[in-house]
Amino acid sequence: MAAKRNEFETSSESTARSAEQGSASWEQYLERRSLVLQFLHSHLSFHYLQHHQIKVELLKKCYFYLEIEPKCVNVRDNHVTHCTSILQLIDPCRLQRVKEVGRNQIQIKLSLLTELLELLEQGREELSSYVETRDVTTFLSQWDVIMQKLSTLSELMETLLSLEVPGQIYVKHRLVSCVDLRHTELNVRISLHAKMPLIFDRNESFAQEDWAKLKWFTENQESVLEPCELLMKLLTNGSKAEPGYGMVQTVTSDTCVVHNLKPGRCYEFTVRRSDTQLLVFENWHDSMILKTKPKGVDPMDSGTCALEG
Repeated sequence: MAAKRNEFETSSESTARSAEQGSASWEQYLERRSLVLQFLHSHLSFHYLQHHQIKVELLKKCYFYLEIEPKCVNVRDNHVTHCTSILQLIDPCRLQRVKEVGRNQIQIKLSLLTELLELLEQGREELSSYVETRDVTTFLSQWDVIMQKLSTLSELMETLLSLEVPGQIYVKHRLVSCVDLRHTELNVRISLHAKMPLIFDRNESFAQEDWAKLKWFTENQESVLEPCELLMKLLTNGSKAEPGYGMVQTVTSDTCVVHNLKPGRCYEFTVRRSDTQLLVFENWHDSMILKTKPKGVDPMDSGTCALEG
């Protein structure tokens, strides 16, 4: 009887210990699973990654310019000091080399941003698969791997955020020679500046019989008061009987009216920022097609006006 009683007590203690261990494992599983879920919802949620995807796609359409500081410098000439634009002191060949360096940096950054977004998306899917595992033992046995994955994804996100902002250009040669400065000390700082692409307002742009009104904007709704270029081309479907023609017009506004168009014809319009001395990189511009109204159509009737992007 005593032996049976001892065996029963030992069995009960073992069962209780197993229950306690099971309860502890379950609590640990819930705690660690909650940690992963919190990371997914805060750093790798679908909407958060989608936000960065849209941001990167917009960045790929931006125009990148050199930002040179200071813009002006006091130069001493024959004991007389006068203010001179920094661009007048910069060697054109050196400036071209810096622009090439900047272009390479931008292309590398844009490529890295695309790769980082893909890695973050893959990481989100992997973490989600771990969370969906209901096997407590399997989940806990993979915890070291999961923690390493969380650390790696956090670093990738930090890198993504840093690359989304254009930064300094690192160059080893000077833009301005000491001779040009005439003993004036100068510390030239060079960085990249992104400007939003110009996008046609397809609701406000239209064509009449022999003229068309074009309107455009930027994603951040900034005022477009600097020169931009509006290109117009008559579409002829490749016919040799009628040569196509086009024009380029510089506009310092967000609206332009183009006159002397042919009735009932299709025109392709393109809007882009001006190619200034400091433009480094551009990879996209917006275009749209408008069809002018045939002769005799009521100007108030907009049904025959075709808009294409």
